[in-house]
Amino acid sequence: MTLDRARQIIAQPLQFGSGYNRDAVRLLLGEVQSEHGQAAVDSLIRELELKQAFGLKPGSDFSRVGR
Repeated sequence: MTLDRARQIIAQPLQFGSGYNRDAVRLLLGEVQSEHGQAAVDSLIRELELKQAFGLKPGSDFSRVGR
């Protein structure tokens, strides 16, 4: 998955902000982390303000989410 595609997918759950959407975003961040590394995840969290929306913090490990 490209980072641009990840941004597009994450933009949809941001509109609703429920717990289910938070879980979906965490799964996506896990995929981004495995393909692009922690720096890419931290960048998306900051860029899309995921800390404010879902309480997701830069430096968090999402590699085991859903496994």
